[in-house]
Amino acid sequence: MSTVAVHGLVAVPAADCWRVLTDLTRPGSGGRPVHLLTPGEFGPGTSWRETRTRPGGGTVSEEFVVLAAEPPRRLVLGSPGDGVDYRIAWTLRDARRRGRRHTSVTVTVRAQPAATTGRALALLLGGLAVRAAEQVLRQDLAALAAAAGARRAEVA
Repeated sequence: MSTVAVHGLVAVPAADCWRVLTDLTRPGSGGRPVHLLTPGEFGPGTSWRETRTRPGGGTVSEEFVVLAAEPPRRLVLGSPGDGVDYRIAWTLRDARRRGRRHTSVTVTVRAQPAATTGRALALLLGGLAVRAAEQVLRQDLAALAAAAGARRAEVA
């Protein structure tokens, strides 16, 4: 099992970050379109599909399901991959910097090979896959910060 974590500071309160993370009417992180697969309120069991560009080129469609939602502190998603199952956890903590409210954000991805091919790929491409996952997480964190800042400006 591989684990990758990225940490950042977003210049808005945790509640604003939470609204961006859980608003499936907006494009996904990085501006990707989101296709909702389940009706109803956001919470455990909510699922959607989004298409993203792969770091090396091309696109991939991914499905996500909410495994746990603890507003506005913790969001855990599951995503079945091709031979690998992913668990993505967003942890939000209030922070202060220069007297202003911020959110300390940690996003962690754990990849668990689900088939023989997934285990073989993990052995062959382990380091490359970790770097690619880290790059995607940094993009997602930057997109969260941009969207949360934009949303705050919209509300103000």
